[in-house]
Amino acid sequence: MHILTIDTGTTNTRVTVWNGNALKAHAARQVGVRDTAISGNVSILQRGISATIEAALAKARLDISSIDLVLASGMITSNVGLFEIPHLLAPAGCDELAAGMQSAMIPEVCEKPIWFIPGVRNMNESVGLHNCESMDMLRGEEVEAMALIERLSISEPAVIVLPGSHSKFVHLDEKQRITGCVTTLAGELLHVITHNTILAGALNSDFAVEIDEEMLLAGARSASKIGLGRACFIVRMLDQFTIYDRNARANFLLGSVLGADLLTLKNTDAIRISPGIQYVIAGNRILREAIGLLVRGDDFFSGKVTTVGHDLQSDLAGYGAILVARRRGLLRD
Repeated sequence: MHILTIDTGTTNTRVTVWNGNALKAHAARQVGVRDTAISGNVSILQRGISATIEAALAKARLDISSIDLVLASGMITSNVGLFEIPHLLAPAGCDELAAGMQSAMIPEVCEKPIWFIPGVRNMNESVGLHNCESMDMLRGEEVEAMALIERLSISEPAVIVLPGSHSKFVHLDEKQRITGCVTTLAGELLHVITHNTILAGALNSDFAVEIDEEMLLAGARSASKIGLGRACFIVRMLDQFTIYDRNARANFLLGSVLGADLLTLKNTDAIRISPGIQYVIAGNRILREAIGLLVRGDDFFSGKVTTVGHDLQSDLAGYGAILVARRRGLLRD
């Protein structure tokens, strides 16, 4: 059975062609829902996703008539995507995601019907200043979480950490349902601070290339004690008045930003975590190693920490979408 999965985010779209559970071909384009938000219409997004589908099919040496099922997840289901579906209310696991799937024909994008998978949000109350910190939502990470549950055989409560431009901390209960999430701007902050502040010179506008545990932990301690803004400025003093090299300074900044995320986990109302819960950390090598070290080095967190290797992170969104579709009964065994 040939399956085509579409994973559209804010800035990028990834399309994968599968033969059952086996990846057959992959294509990606820099097009996402940001284009809709900027232009005010969906045509750029439609053309971009269509072109990405054509590229993936060409690599697989197939045409759309050979595809049995088309699945889509991510920001593609938002109000600036192709087909809006309201978030599901947590708790939501594979069963709830499957039940919430909706199908639509969008001929500008694909000749086949597309099955869309909804995102998940924390609560259904009216949101105001008194409770806005408790609110959070995700679109796309829900299928990535389902893929990691399957690939790692997660059977106990866990926090899945998905670092990126917007870092997501996804809480799972004992039934492997998403009970809530919390989002930070860690990746965007790191990018802006590194490239667009006075620290650019001290960092050569580049990130850490290898982990320096001493500097990473020092940065996290500083952010926890004196705040992220002051911790960031210390990078300039390390450049001006010490012998620490560029990579060490970049590690101090990385630790400061990620340490602020740990402070979020300890104090947020968006998810409630117990100190002994296990952590499953994905992302690129530097980020997952850094977060793993910080969690293990903080006495608040006493649970098992698993860092996910690159091979187990391959096409998480597409693989998770297939798992949800199978639960819906859309796949032939």
